[in-house]
Amino acid sequence: MAKRKGKSLFSLSTLLASFFGAAMIAASFAYFNYKFSEYKFIDFKEWTFYEKSDLFTPTEDKYIVVFYSSREKDTMELLSDINLTLPVLAFDYYNKVKENSATTTFLRSGTKNSLAFIQRFNIYESPSIFFIKRTKDTLYKQDSMIRKLDNLKELSKKVNSL
Repeated sequence: MAKRKGKSLFSLSTLLASFFGAAMIAASFAYFNYKFSEYKFIDFKEWTFYEKSDLFTPTEDKYIVVFYSSREKDTMELLSDINLTLPVLAFDYYNKVKENSATTTFLRSGTKNSLAFIQRFNIYESPSIFFIKRTKDTLYKQDSMIRKLDNLKELSKKVNSL
């Protein structure tokens, strides 16, 4: 019987390969968890939004963003009459023109911007709400999770208690 020279089934290269494979899987898992949990940015210089026919330029450091549908009963009136500690940016899914109120700015944009906005912030339900805050000039960062509102009438109670 000839003596086998060489390798055993459990070699150092097998051990290292399985270690690096496990490390790569763990790293990719951590990366995707980070990417899906991070908050998004919106630059109002790059994205065009209008208040009636005027170009919207943000002036406040923080806003409450409400994404809604003007086809839902009394939604625009409720948003117009709402009294909150922060100004409201109301984005209508159907881009209906509405006069701004003291605390609410009604924004609209083209289809491309509207769809990009929905996709960027992963908005699946209407009405939805989240906060944004200025990081520099016209660049704003999402400052809260996006939440579905069950009742716009309760918005002032919920937001003012946060």
